[in-house]
Order: sequence, then structure tokens, then C-alpha cells
Amino acid sequence: MFENILLAVDGSEHSLHAARVASALAQAMKSQTLRIVVAFEPIPVHLGEPFMQETINARLREAEAIAQEAVETVGTISAEIQTETLEGNPAEVILEVAKTQNSNVIVMGSRGLGKLAGLLLGSTGQKVVSHAPCPVLIVR
Repeated sequence: MFENILLAVDGSEHSLHAARVASALAQAMKSQTLRIVVAFEPIPVHLGEPFMQETINARLREAEAIAQEAVETVGTISAEIQTETLEGNPAEVILEVAKTQNSNVIVMGSRGLGKLAGLLLGSTGQKVVSHAPCPVLIVR
């Protein structure tokens, strides 16, 4: 049923809990792929060089560390684990990956590390739930 799972993580406790849930779901559903996506906000263009490149490198290192922590949290599963670190608005990145990769379900934490959070569900989660091309599992 859920052959292709998209796990969106940002390094928060909620997203790491979502990683554990996605791992169990992938095992139970005998999923083919578990795609872990880390999105980071675009770098302001006004930084200029060399600050812009330094900022890009720092954000990439941070995103790769978050992806690696998620992979370790998922553990050993039968599904193929793929990771992506992408620049852009997190909700838009998650939605685009879900569409282009034909995800059957999106798994994400209820609250992340964003600057502003909704009252019950983070703003990224609200946007993903509202516009997703597939079911969304929000983990607390």
C-alpha cells in the first residue's frame, strides 16, 4: 500500500520520532523506498561573496548531519533508504518531492524547528496537509 514513503525531517525531536514511526511503517508495509528529505530555507542573496558560499556550505553540512541522524534513527530496514537535502521553503520542497517521486505517504513531525509555529500543528505541517498529493501522517 505504501511502497514509497517520504520522511520529512528537520532535526527536531518530533521529526526524529517521525523517523521511528516511518521505519516501523516501512517494515510493516514492506515498502520499497523510504526517502528522507531535509529542506533548508534559501540563502539571502544580499550576503554576497564570500559570506554566501560560507553560509551555503554551513547549511549543507547541517542538513547532511540531520539526514544522517534520521538514517541512524530509522535503522536497518528492508526498504531502500534515500536521502535528499534541498534548498527552498520546507513545505514547498516536501510537496514537490512527494509529487515528483510518487510518494504514497508523507511522514513528518507535528512541530519542527521553524521560527513560527501554528497553535496545534506547525505551519509547514499545515501547508503539507492542505496540499499533499497523498496521505500525510503527522507524528507527535
